[in-house]
Amino acid sequence: MTRRLRYPDAAEVLGVEESWLRRHIKQLPHSKLGRVVYFTDADLERIDATFHHEPTTGPLAAARTPSTTAAPHPLASLRPLPRRGKTLANVS
Repeated sequence: MTRRLRYPDAAEVLGVEESWLRRHIKQLPHSKLGRVVYFTDADLERIDATFHHEPTTGPLAAARTPSTTAAPHPLASLRPLPRRGKTLANVS
């Protein structure tokens, strides 16, 4: 049987305040039976994955892999249109 945790227990597992769960309930995966809100283990894992952040700089950042293609971006040759009222002959 799947574990069903109410607000206080789910907040303890996630390491957040119960009020935070209540404030953000519309954006969080959860289940309801009538007015009773509960969270399953799968819900808690999804919440943790949603708010998980990996550093992009510093010693804990994942090493970047060098790009293997040296080709320019496919849209690099595009230029903005001239301002209104200007003729296209002035644009190089």
